Amino acid sequence: MVLDKGLGMNQAEDLMEAAPYIDIIKLGWGTSRLFSEKLIRAKVALYKSHDIAVGTGGTLFEIAYSRGATEQFFNHTWELGFNLIEISNGSIMLNYEDKTAAIRQARTRGFTVISEVGKKDPHEDHKLTVAQRIEEAQHDLQAGAFQVIIEARESGKNLGIYDDKGGVKEEMTQDLVRALGIENIMFEAPEKSQQAYLILHFGIEVNLGNIRSDDVIPLETLRRGIRGDTFGKV
Repeated sequence: MVLDKGLGMNQAEDLMEAAPYIDIIKLGWGTSRLFSEKLIRAKVALYKSHDIAVGTGGTLFEIAYSRGATEQFFNHTWELGFNLIEISNGSIMLNYEDKTAAIRQARTRGFTVISEVGKKDPHEDHKLTVAQRIEEAQHDLQAGAFQVIIEARESGKNLGIYDDKGGVKEEMTQDLVRALGIENIMFEAPEKSQQAYLILHFGIEVNLGNIRSDDVIPLETLRRGIRGDTFGKV
């Protein structure tokens, strides 16, 4: 999953040179609210024309949910052309029942749903046990989520599977993979060292998120073993 942090149309068109190596593009956070609908529609249509799923960041869902406007949000997002929705609770309280209902509502509207597990505040995220993360992820998958994102934000530090320096917590990561299945997980991995670790331990098809737009090709070289970090190892 590539993070579009506010690309202009020319930048988006340039990014499509790397389209064969992209499955999903997420218009991060609330960035899609800061540009004209004309530009958003054009970018979404461009990405979809290259067989790339296009979604909004989970923050927009959380804002809509907190305002009691989930249905309106889904309808407007669909009308703009998005075909993927991220359902998260990183900044709000959202119990299993309500999260399940939101996932099912989005699926009924026609969206592919990716859910997210974890909190954006490190203090709150550290309160979550591995067992709690697994339980929530299993609920999300059973509700119809296509994959579950393990929260790490854009920094990739001190959240989820990463320590305060961005190193991978091996035991937690292995526990998540054993319980959920590697195909059901998307690891947010903004840093090269994280990408290389996950590729080397879980294979070249491991699902990675929060990839910067200018890191698409460098990441592909890691997957193919044509970069020093993975050369001769994949």
